[in-house]
Amino acid sequence: MTKYRTRTQAIHAGESIDAATKASAPNIAMSNSFVMSEVSGFSIDAFGDNKPYVYSRWDNPTVRMLEDKLAILESAEACSCFASGMAATSAVLNSTLKRGDHLVATDVHYSGTAELIRFLRDSAGIEVTLVDPTDLGMIEDAVQPGRTKLFWFETPSNPLLTITDISIVAQLAHHVGAQLVIDSTLVTPIATRPLELGADFVVHSLSKYIGGHGDALGGAVLCTGANMKSIRDHERVHIGGVLSPFNAWLIARGLATLPLRMPAHTVSALKVAQFLEAHPRVTRVLYPGLESHKGHKIAKRQMQECWGGLLSFSVVDGKVLAQQMPTQVEIIHYAVSLGSHRSLIFWMETDEMLRSSFVLPPSLERQYRETTGDGIFRFAVGLEDPQDLCEELSRCLAL
Repeated sequence: MTKYRTRTQAIHAGESIDAATKASAPNIAMSNSFVMSEVSGFSIDAFGDNKPYVYSRWDNPTVRMLEDKLAILESAEACSCFASGMAATSAVLNSTLKRGDHLVATDVHYSGTAELIRFLRDSAGIEVTLVDPTDLGMIEDAVQPGRTKLFWFETPSNPLLTITDISIVAQLAHHVGAQLVIDSTLVTPIATRPLELGADFVVHSLSKYIGGHGDALGGAVLCTGANMKSIRDHERVHIGGVLSPFNAWLIARGLATLPLRMPAHTVSALKVAQFLEAHPRVTRVLYPGLESHKGHKIAKRQMQECWGGLLSFSVVDGKVLAQQMPTQVEIIHYAVSLGSHRSLIFWMETDEMLRSSFVLPPSLERQYRETTGDGIFRFAVGLEDPQDLCEELSRCLAL
């Protein structure tokens, strides 16, 4: 598949015509066990690298089809899928860190990951230093020679859309013998391929843009074959956060249209961001496609001008609008998550986020408050007509 272009790969990679039925669409192997042709051991450790299908907690043909498709799109040697993005995140952290190790992580990223990292710090003896991903001096100062094992960065970050220069941070990590993980959920391989820029791991929540329809949970880790062994053979097999074959099939079906959907999300989100930036009640818009965005130049180089569909914005009297919005929106759903063909919006109050998710040192907390004020609206722009979205936002902002 490497000889083909992205749109062709998204449709055909990992798939094959069924030998028995000649079905064009991939089958769903809804079986938890598989018939063996010879006597073998009962543990996964009894098999070499080329394992047969034995039990779906180990491997499954439908899940493998999705993994092969993702690996081609991300230019990865290996991919392992999980039941959720958080299961994939946990697998990387658990397989790369042990008690006494040091982790450098971005100050603000997906709240579930932030909360898990805090848990590892408090219960597993992992030392954590949070940094502003745009401050290279802070990142360099955070390193503890001999102890820093992993850098965890999300770009663009959720919900502040902060941009990390992946190539530069990869060089910093490798210089001290650490590895770099990039959560690339918000832009997908259509915009950025972090492994090609020097990252060691890529993590995706497949529930978001890659699945694309808001109907299936899933996660994925992509990396070299050497890094994948413990993730696949231990974290997935023994912890058991495996992806359902049916969800794998749904996500693969969504992935086939990803190269068409991401540019459409980008076009609509940019129009909405420009509308919001010009509105008198809006005080700030965070979207990497805007020239006003702090990371716009890096994003333009790193994201191939495919900015994605997520933006955040602040307004005058945000708390008041947040109380009114759930009953006022019609085509925009007041709901969490992102990446669906439907537009979703949610209020993220600053005090609550700093209490529950982003527990930051004083300097970074001040920076967060300066950015968000009392709170921000996170808006996942879907595939509706952007003019309809702007008109609905205009009605809400007039309340």
